[in-house]
Amino acid sequence: MEELLEERGVALDHATVNRWVVKYSPLLELKFRKHKKKIGSSWRMDETYIKIKGRWVYYYRAVDTDNQTIDFYLSEKRDTEAARSFFTKAIGSNSLPDKVNLAGLQAINQGLPEDRRIMVRQIKYLNNLIEQEHRPIKRITRPMLGFKAFTSAVATLAGIELQRMLKKGQGILNSDLPAWKQFYALAG
Repeated sequence: MEELLEERGVALDHATVNRWVVKYSPLLELKFRKHKKKIGSSWRMDETYIKIKGRWVYYYRAVDTDNQTIDFYLSEKRDTEAARSFFTKAIGSNSLPDKVNLAGLQAINQGLPEDRRIMVRQIKYLNNLIEQEHRPIKRITRPMLGFKAFTSAVATLAGIELQRMLKKGQGILNSDLPAWKQFYALAG
């Protein structure tokens, strides 16, 4: 961003861009959720690791069978409470799934609601979809060499996920437009 604006004669420091991300990403992501397309009822859930202050933290994510992002959640711990928080957030912003594939995640399995209508599966190959979906997130966060604060990590990851959802066409409004035009429509 800094280099792009410098070519246009605007002096901008990367710290300013970071402050914009921390301030506006969560707001834009919340606004986007109001205009998000309905997702499928078969979910794939997994977690990956993100480095914050030199420590690994857990980044829970879920996608449906069409590779549409359901939800994401950053937690300092990998336990039942974190898994329950993630699942509650995912259900709250979407609806109750029919099937959930966990690929052996015991903490998430214990975090599932006691609703017997949900079929829980632990078939490893079914989670290939979400394992591949972790790659773009890792590709973007790896050059950052980790985050300095948990709050900035949450905000930055919200911005990354928002960009990915726009690129996948998950928004109801103007989903036929390119991602950058959808972003401007959302921010405007």
